[in-house]
Amino acid sequence: MDIDIILEPDLSPAQVAEIGVEAERLGIRAVWSSNYHMNYDAFLALAPLATATSKILIGPLAVSPWEMHPLKMANAILTLNEMSNGRAMIGVSGGGGLLGAMGWRGSNEGPVWPPQHPTMRVSEPDRRIRGMRECMEVLNMARSGEFAMGYDGGVFVIRRPFGMAWAKSDGPLIYSCSCGPQAIPMGARVADGIQFSDFTVDMLPEAMQLIEQGLAKRDEPAEDFRVGNFWAWHIKKDMEASMYEGRRELIWRAAIIGMNEKEIMPFLHDEQEMQVLRDHWEEMRLAFRTRTGDCPNIPNEILHRLIHGMASAGTLNDIDREIERYKQFAAGGLTELSVRLFDEPMEGLKMLGDHIVPAVR
Repeated sequence: MDIDIILEPDLSPAQVAEIGVEAERLGIRAVWSSNYHMNYDAFLALAPLATATSKILIGPLAVSPWEMHPLKMANAILTLNEMSNGRAMIGVSGGGGLLGAMGWRGSNEGPVWPPQHPTMRVSEPDRRIRGMRECMEVLNMARSGEFAMGYDGGVFVIRRPFGMAWAKSDGPLIYSCSCGPQAIPMGARVADGIQFSDFTVDMLPEAMQLIEQGLAKRDEPAEDFRVGNFWAWHIKKDMEASMYEGRRELIWRAAIIGMNEKEIMPFLHDEQEMQVLRDHWEEMRLAFRTRTGDCPNIPNEILHRLIHGMASAGTLNDIDREIERYKQFAAGGLTELSVRLFDEPMEGLKMLGDHIVPAVR
């Protein structure tokens, strides 16, 4: 199994390049740049890294076709692929926080999430799965370099002829950011890989079955289909620093933000603890927003069980435990683990390079 890293969106292009050069030296497979609404552009932030390295893969994670039309997405990622001599990749998603920041709304308001917490409610696009599929179909057409008279999908349309004859034949890789029972098979059918979000080892068997369903419907067999997973890294030299960062970022673990109780319950003792989370969910959001990491009405014991269950946390003394977990990820079907670095990313990167990469490769 390979190790990728995902960087904070507030790192400057120069900082991304510095970290990426070291990542390449340490044997990291890829660097993903985060795509947020108020930070550096996720494509441009990788430009200096593209010219400063020769092996490592680079790409934005994740980009939605409702924020960037598939045709313009193709222009951007193919340009990055040209700059990096065929090392670009892209994660295509069905939405996310950026759409909320844009005040985006579907034609019929669509479903909203999480339903229990109206302060965080964001409308999702209509025909979201179909829109993701059409976006990746356009990207596939564009990277082929072949001339097309246009594209007429049910969601996205290209009215003029297009052909990216300058596109390199060896990229970019297209990932579908898919977590649900409809999105996973769709991504396996049209993309080069799947990127899960915060999947635990126990969630992999069902997800891999869904991937197999999609792979069976491809027009041509997938030669090297990739399966990745976003995974938070809070290992620090100091335990309190680890727990602070973990509490601060806990709201963004996929199961927590959506209050997917089936995925949360394995880390709780009983229904009463789940009710505590329901009653004080807003505190986890404020712990991130205020950067305090404080959830005064949720016992630290509960918070820390969730952190350890849904992320890598602790000190260097816990590295062996995480290596064992990562080996279980590999045995479960992952071809790479995309490790999200937060505070002091260079320190975290060196821990990965010194301890994790040699153990799981």
